[in-house]
Amino acid sequence: MRTFFLTIGMMAGSGLMAQQVADPDFRPDFVDAAFAAGRGPVVAIDQAHGNFHTRDGRYQGCARVLEADGYRVRAWEDVFAEGALDSVHVLVIANALHPSNAEQWALPTPSAFTAWEIAAVRSWVEDGGALLLLADHMPFAGAASDLASAFGFTFSNGFAQRRLHRGLDHFTVGDGLVAEGFAAGLDTVTTFTGSAFRLAPGASPLLELGPDWTLLEPDTAWQFTDGTPERSGEGWFQGAWMEFGKGRLVVLGEAAMFSAQLAGPERSPMGMNSPGAGGNVALLRRTVGWLSGR
Repeated sequence: MRTFFLTIGMMAGSGLMAQQVADPDFRPDFVDAAFAAGRGPVVAIDQAHGNFHTRDGRYQGCARVLEADGYRVRAWEDVFAEGALDSVHVLVIANALHPSNAEQWALPTPSAFTAWEIAAVRSWVEDGGALLLLADHMPFAGAASDLASAFGFTFSNGFAQRRLHRGLDHFTVGDGLVAEGFAAGLDTVTTFTGSAFRLAPGASPLLELGPDWTLLEPDTAWQFTDGTPERSGEGWFQGAWMEFGKGRLVVLGEAAMFSAQLAGPERSPMGMNSPGAGGNVALLRRTVGWLSGR
């Protein structure tokens, strides 16, 4: 049996993911808010596609950061259809999941979205919409693969892990963090185990993996054996951004980075509330600021 098991991984594998809950004490406040309270662009957080992270659930911390920045944050509770997103400025999709994987995190991992939903989202972005797509480790990467592919990204439906680390990965300038564009000036971003993808043509890197990373693609989440397919993380990414037609797109291979959760029996901080993860708050603000055209 591999020794790849992590603290967070063992928690997931033993069925304790329900113990990941939003941190009720995480309530950010900014003296330099992007907009007056409730006067900013509309940000919709998807919760209509089996999402593990929702506006009032595990992405409550994300919503609170954006609301403190003046955005109008809404829960999206419908299918994606032509014209349905016209009132939305930024769409956030975090860890969507096909119904068949709700209780079984194992292959196969079908798309969380129908072909016509994918076409509708792609057309919306191309016409000027803005999408923040976050797809964590397997099975979430598999569920988002078809949507990501519509924009030219190719996901690995597995787990990306820096060797010798234990669930927390710090990207710094010179070590994976490409602090350019809207990320200019950032020095550290923290992720909490996720997936990885190949860049789409024309996309700019944000979080870049290297030869010290490993990609594992098990049949079942968190179950690794000597026969689990494995490849080097070199040439793969966990964050990228691009303009697409008249719109904009940011893709991230890890979702907890924009959450603020308490995890496990010890209720350990995980996400933006974690010690040393303050850069994630700044990145979230910068990301949605760029997506909204600020």
